[in-house]
Order: sequence, then C-alpha cells, then structure tokens
Amino acid sequence: MFNRKLLVLLMAVFIFNGCAVIFQKGRRTDLKTIETLRTQVNELEQAQIALRDKLAQEIQDKQVSLRMAEKGLVITFVAEVLYDSGKAVLRPESLSILDKVANIIKSKVPDNNIGIEGHTDNDPIKYSRWESNWELSSHRALSVLHYLQSDGVRPERLSAIGYGEYHPMADNSTKEGRQLNRRVEIVILPKTNKERDEDVIPEIVNQTADMENDWEELK
Repeated sequence: MFNRKLLVLLMAVFIFNGCAVIFQKGRRTDLKTIETLRTQVNELEQAQIALRDKLAQEIQDKQVSLRMAEKGLVITFVAEVLYDSGKAVLRPESLSILDKVANIIKSKVPDNNIGIEGHTDNDPIKYSRWESNWELSSHRALSVLHYLQSDGVRPERLSAIGYGEYHPMADNSTKEGRQLNRRVEIVILPKTNKERDEDVIPEIVNQTADMENDWEELK
C-alpha cells in the first residue's frame, strides 16, 4: 500500500522548494512525477530500515533515535554521545557510530543531500570559549560534517547549521528535557527534481489527498 505519511513528506519538500504541481487526470507528466515520489519514498524507507539494523544497540540505549519527519529522515544523536560537555570535538568512541551512518548514506542514499543540525539547551555559556550557544551548536554540526566528508560522503551533498537553543524538542525546565535538547541531527533530505515539462505549471498543492486519488485513477 502506498505510504500516505511519506507521500505528504515528499510533497512538503516539493512545496518548500517551489516546485510542487497541480495534478490532473490522465497526464503522463503527473504519472511520472508520482512514480518519482514513490521511488524517493522507497529509498528513504530502505535507508531507515538499514539504519535501524546497524544502530540497534545505540537505539536501545537511547543514544540515537530515528524518525521520519516532513524535512526528511532524521537521525538524532544525544550530544553527550558525541561530545564532552561544552566541547565540539568528537569523542573517539563516537566515531564508530558515525561510521555506520556514513556507510548507510553512501550505500542507500548516495545522491541525497544531507543536512547536519546542531542544537543546545538554554543554559547560557559560562565556562567555555564559545560566545553563545549558537557558536557551540554550529561548531558541533560542522564537526560531524567534516567527519562524514572524511568518511567518504560527497562534500557537495553536505551542509551544516547551528540552531543554538531556539529549536527545543523538550522542556528546558527539567534535566531530562535539557538533555534531549542537547543534540545533533543528521537529516537525509528527499531528492527533488526541478526540471519539469513545459506544460507543468509550478503551484502549491494544498490538497495532498487528491494526489492519492489521482494516482489510483492513473494506474
């Protein structure tokens, strides 16, 4: 059965990049676009399955988590797994975990763009050289980027950003929440194809459910 959640994920990416289209019955271009979306969904699903297998122990130990989000397949690392407190240098014991991720990226999704996001809790910087949590989160993301590049992930596919404390996923008022917020996320982005046939007019698709109905009629 066609995965509706992942279909919406891919459509969100097309919308974000300004290259979504309105689907009309019987058009070959629409059928081709839907087939492309299905292929991309399958690639992300296969990568998720492979990562779940390779990172089974780390997931069980709650060091790493996987989820499918609108932005792509997200691999979340608890910051303490990768770094010492207040540091942005990767811990030696973390490298084998990143090796597993790099190998899956290279084998399962070699052409997808990879975004690395650094996040912190809201505790202000006190005892380290960083001016703010933005600098710390940015350098942490960059350290992962450079390691993935050294591990054979194509550099033109990589980008890094630091969000500091401003994208929390839990309540910073608790110790447990702050630990969850101190994290690095590796995001495997869905591929988008900006080259469209001339008769396909770029427009935002507001009714993603209609796409599924058209797919059933086009098959």
